This record gives sequence, structure tokens and C-alpha cells, in this order.
Amino acid sequence: MRVFVTGATGALGRHLVPGLVAAGHEVTATTRSPAKVAGLRAAGADAVFVVDGLDREALIEAVCHAAPEVIVHQMTALAAMRSLRRVDQEFAATNALRTRGTDNLLEAARLANTPRVVAQGHNFVYEQTGGPVKTETDPIVEHPIPAAAQTLAAIKYVDRIVPQRAPEGIVLRYGTFYGPGASEPMLDGIRKRQVPIIGAGTGVWSFIEVSDAAAATLAAVERGEPGVYNVVDDDPAPVAQWLPYLAEVAGAKPPLHLPAWLARPLAGPFVVAQMTTARGASNEKARKKLGWVPRYPSWREGFRAWVNA
Repeated sequence: MRVFVTGATGALGRHLVPGLVAAGHEVTATTRSPAKVAGLRAAGADAVFVVDGLDREALIEAVCHAAPEVIVHQMTALAAMRSLRRVDQEFAATNALRTRGTDNLLEAARLANTPRVVAQGHNFVYEQTGGPVKTETDPIVEHPIPAAAQTLAAIKYVDRIVPQRAPEGIVLRYGTFYGPGASEPMLDGIRKRQVPIIGAGTGVWSFIEVSDAAAATLAAVERGEPGVYNVVDDDPAPVAQWLPYLAEVAGAKPPLHLPAWLARPLAGPFVVAQMTTARGASNEKARKKLGWVPRYPSWREGFRAWVNA
């Protein structure tokens, strides 16, 4: 199939493009950086466009020129992210790509008669109440933390608008990425003991190794009903379990402990919530409907492979 990949040089795109090529697909890729064109061509992309997702006319022209059968929306602007204390400030550019950029891409898909659009979502959209592990039918957050309200609104926008406007619209709610090219700042912070366990560390996280996320995306390109899918491993776990383990694997000292009341002004309310009340996600739907199985079913073996690499 002809597949058009936006954000092709991001953490996931770097694994997705060669995966699509290896599966026999004809790939057109986009990047905002001319310096990254050669790398995409070396990865096997048949054509590369240098285009900003917020440039509506240029994006539409590129998509219509490629005439793809599937569009993969991986546009983000997270390379310069430093902290989650001010979430909306850090995610401002990505939020624009998730709203205006998504609108531009969906209009391009309509004009190019491209039925299938596979878009990047995130599994931290779920309400932080009830059971520890959520499925795609569980409620998503209605009243987000004010510092993250715009970011959650942008993620929810993709969730809603892609299946609504694309005949075969799919949103993949990825877990927290780790692996080659992903989450390196977090690993560095753990080694420096800058990532503490906040409160009792009861927030439940779902992880996904980045090449596993790319494999799920490839599966969604090729098959699957429209809708949303959690793309996470089999092992949701509280911070109090996974953080000390990652520190041990990384050869670091055990993480410090910080009470929530002290962490709130230092790290911000969003980080405190993720560390204390976050909910994990189930991958059962993606396994059944996409025929996808993660290579690393648990972060336990995945973290070790990541650090050793």
C-alpha cells in the first residue's frame, strides 16, 4: 500500500518507516527539518517532503501528490521538552499539531480520497478513579488539572475527530514510550536521583517499548476496525514497583521518596497525579482486533533490554 507518514523522524517514526518498507509498503514521509531528509531516504522512504503540519496548503499539496491509501499521523514537537511542571506550556506546539495539524491532515485525506488515517493518542486520557486498569470503553477525563487542560483537550480532540471524519479513522492510545530514542531524559534523571517516588507511588502506569508501538502502528495500517485502541504492554504497574526496578537496572541508587504536599509546588500537580492516582490500560482490544502482540510483554524485560543497549 501507499502510506504517508507525518512526523516520520520522531521517536516512533524512526522505527515505523523501516518497518513499513520491510512489510512491502511504499512510504512517503514528512519532516520539518531538511537535515533529516537523507536519513528518511536511507530508511527506505520513496519520497520525502519537508513540510510543517501547520502549513495547511503545503501539507494538502504533499498528500495529494502522494495519493496515499493510508495516512499515519505522528506529528509532535517534543524534542525540546524539559519539564512537566507546566504541561500546557511545554506541549503548546504539539497541541497545535494535534488540533490544527490534525484538521489539516484530515482535509488532505478527504481531498486525496484516503480512507484510513491512523493517529497518535495517549492512554493518560482516562479518569483517575475506579479500577487500576482501563479499557477503551472507560470514561476519559472530564475535569483535567488546570495546568494540563489544553494538552488533555488536544489529545481528546484527536480521539474524537479522527474516527468521526475519516471513514477508517483509528487512534492509538500509546502508553509511555521507552526504548532507543525515547525517554532518555527520564532515564538520565533516574540515574541522577532526580525522579522520586511521590507519596506512596500508587499511580499505575502502562508502558510500551517504542519498536513495539511501531509494530502496533504497522498492524493498524494494514487492518483493524475504526476506533480507538490502547497500545500498551501486558503489565500495568504502580510507580512504587517500576521506578525502583528501572533504577536498579540502570545501576542507579534507589529513588528518593517525597511526600505529595512537598512535591506539588516543586514538580507541579500533573506530575503528582501521575505518580499517585494515574490509571493503567488494557491492550486486549489491540491484541484481538489488530492481531498485534508486543515483543516485550512487560517493562521488566523491556527496561533491561533498553538499558543494556
